[in-house]
Amino acid sequence: MRTHLLLLAMGVVGLMAWTPGVQALSPALRMSEYGHTSWTQRDGFHLGAIFAMALTPDGYLWLGSEFGLFRFDGQHASRWQFPGDQALPAAPYALLVTRDGSLWIGTFAGLASWNDGKLTQYPETHGLFVTSLLEDHEGTVWAGTLGGSAESPTGQLCAVRTGKAQCYLNEGGFGSFVSALAEDGFDTLWADAESGLWQWKPGPPRRFASPAKRIDDLSRDEGGRLLIAIRGAELEQVAPGKLETYPIHSLADPSKLLPDHEIDSNKLLRDRDGGLWIGSHDRGLIHVHNGKADVFTTADGLSGEIICSLFEDHEGNVRVATTRGLDRFLQLPVTALSVRPGLADTKSLITSHDGSAWIATYDGLMKWDEGRTRVFGKADGLPDAVSL
Repeated sequence: MRTHLLLLAMGVVGLMAWTPGVQALSPALRMSEYGHTSWTQRDGFHLGAIFAMALTPDGYLWLGSEFGLFRFDGQHASRWQFPGDQALPAAPYALLVTRDGSLWIGTFAGLASWNDGKLTQYPETHGLFVTSLLEDHEGTVWAGTLGGSAESPTGQLCAVRTGKAQCYLNEGGFGSFVSALAEDGFDTLWADAESGLWQWKPGPPRRFASPAKRIDDLSRDEGGRLLIAIRGAELEQVAPGKLETYPIHSLADPSKLLPDHEIDSNKLLRDRDGGLWIGSHDRGLIHVHNGKADVFTTADGLSGEIICSLFEDHEGNVRVATTRGLDRFLQLPVTALSVRPGLADTKSLITSHDGSAWIATYDGLMKWDEGRTRVFGKADGLPDAVSL
């Protein structure tokens, strides 16, 4: 029977041996080849912009949105109410689950943590807008803050150790905010501030010359070096003593770089399998593997074009929050490939030792290899009928 949808096993042996379990997303796949689910207003999902996500050990996904703190069970998101008279100092903006299972909540007016039924607030951060959270390799929780009030006119970098917070003003050197935090693969703590990019530790704080345009997020490149998302421009990475461009090529034409305006990065996520996910301001989601970019937009089913946050859960699924909903990408045991225009129905397929697959159709032959396809037809000397 002819079919318009080819189910291509990721290696015949792998399919036969596959059993359910924790499975990271293969970076070699196009985003259209992942399993994708979205939750929007049409599904009763009325959370507005989701600023942050975090997963606690009990399996609940926590969402910090413009309408408050929500707990998501995979189907429904319910507004969270702390028991008794416990309450957050303000609406949530940044979320983090630390290695001990605590949920840390950065709000518009201070920092709090939730564990074992107790909400703990940190008076040293009272009144501070917490913009970002990070747990370093030593277990210290760091929080970046926004200044601007009479009590705190400049941004601060706060460290929480043994239940107490210590906030650093850097003698006002941060400027009005500290907006993004990251620890690279060499245990160096980085902080983006209004005054530039700061290497905070180890050693004395050091400011890097940063681009004229605003830095929106920080992550790592393939080698563990700091990767920088710059608004309206290309990504940059920290090289010894300088910043340099992080090249991204078009998947459709690997010989060409993706134009800066098509990246316009807003959020970054380096997943556990080496894939780089880039959230944009208004052009959807970009996935990079081996320096080549694949784009996924509302036309492909994304809930919204403006990405607010990215998160990888303990099963390797990537969660994407937009201004209009929540998306999840997961790897399936088989990959669905829609037959492209110009190809007739599929007849048969075989897999080769290098992991690629050859697909015989009524119009020619197609090779599928790591998310890329190449079509062979009569112009390549093939006969009218192809069999495998």
